Amino acid sequence: MITRLPPRVVRNRGLSLLELTVLIAALLSLVSILTIGALAWKRGGDRVGCVLMLRNVQVATRSYQNLYGYNYGSHIRQENGPPDIAQQMYNKGYLQQNLFDLAHGLGRCPAGGTWVCPSPDVFPQEGSLYLVCSLARSEGHAPTTHVDW
Repeated sequence: MITRLPPRVVRNRGLSLLELTVLIAALLSLVSILTIGALAWKRGGDRVGCVLMLRNVQVATRSYQNLYGYNYGSHIRQENGPPDIAQQMYNKGYLQQNLFDLAHGLGRCPAGGTWVCPSPDVFPQEGSLYLVCSLARSEGHAPTTHVDW
C-alpha cells in the first residue's frame, strides 16, 4: 500500500504591500499624536514657568510694600538710589539677581517672550501685576487669578 503525503502548502512569509501600508499609517498616526502631546506639555510647562516668575516678583513687591507702609499707587521714597522699586528690593535682599533682571527686561520668558514693568517706580493697584509678560494675551501667559498675590 502506497501512502501519499498531503500536498505541501507553501506560505509566503512576510507582509503584503497592503499590510505594510496599514502598519506604516498606524505608526505615523501614533507618532503624530505623541508629538502633539509633547508640544502641548512643553507649552504648558513654559506657561507655568512664566507665571511662577511673575508670582515671585509680585509677592516680593507686595511684601516690600506692606513691610515699609506704602499704599497702592504710591511712589517709592528715595533712600539710597534711584526711585525704582526693583532696585530698592534688590538692594535690601527681597529680589535675587535673576528676578531683578526680569524686572528690568533683561530676562526672557521660557516661551520666548519678554517681561515688561509698566511702572517701575509705582506700586501697582490691587489686582494689577508689577510685571507682565509680552505673551500674556497671545498664549495665555497671564495667570487666571492673581488677587491673593
